[in-house]
Amino acid sequence: MEMAIKGMTATEHKERKARSYKLILWFAMISMTMMFAGLTSAYVVSASRPDWLKDFDLPSAFIASTIVIIVSSLTFHFAKKAIQKDNRSLTTSLLLVTFALGLLFVFLQFEGFNQMIAMGLNPTGPTSTVTTSFIYVVVLVHFAHLFGGLISLLIIIYNHFKQKYNSSQTLGIELGAMFWHFLDFLWLYLFLFLYFFK
Repeated sequence: MEMAIKGMTATEHKERKARSYKLILWFAMISMTMMFAGLTSAYVVSASRPDWLKDFDLPSAFIASTIVIIVSSLTFHFAKKAIQKDNRSLTTSLLLVTFALGLLFVFLQFEGFNQMIAMGLNPTGPTSTVTTSFIYVVVLVHFAHLFGGLISLLIIIYNHFKQKYNSSQTLGIELGAMFWHFLDFLWLYLFLFLYFFK
């Protein structure tokens, strides 16, 4: 009987801990959302300027990076499902694929910058415009958050190799997946905003 009570207490403590971590993550994601809402609002207000650049296309590399991050969100989701079934080998593969796709996303973002510069859309200098400066800032700020996501993913992969996750202990992967899905949604929103609002 005493063992059962202790077991319940440990379970309740574990659930409370999970709720606390998730709540903190939600607050962080809401704060990030507000920051990007402010940036996109400033973008909308600035569009009324006479020197605002309207006739330009986003680089094709940004389109490719959007596809990549959506796929990475799916692989992370399936990694979480795999560990919930104690399928460690599949979890390992999916986490590594997710990390590789994250790196590919970063590469494509920088390739997008190169394509913009090749089109004469420079971030600074006499040939730059307010429009292109805004695009660079928005993409770089998202990239800074994605860097945090990649670090988190590395920690999750390390902990997974240390066998800290199983079907009854998935909190780290769940939190990582939540943040990664958020970054995915955030980039999709930013891409569609920049693509359609000119």
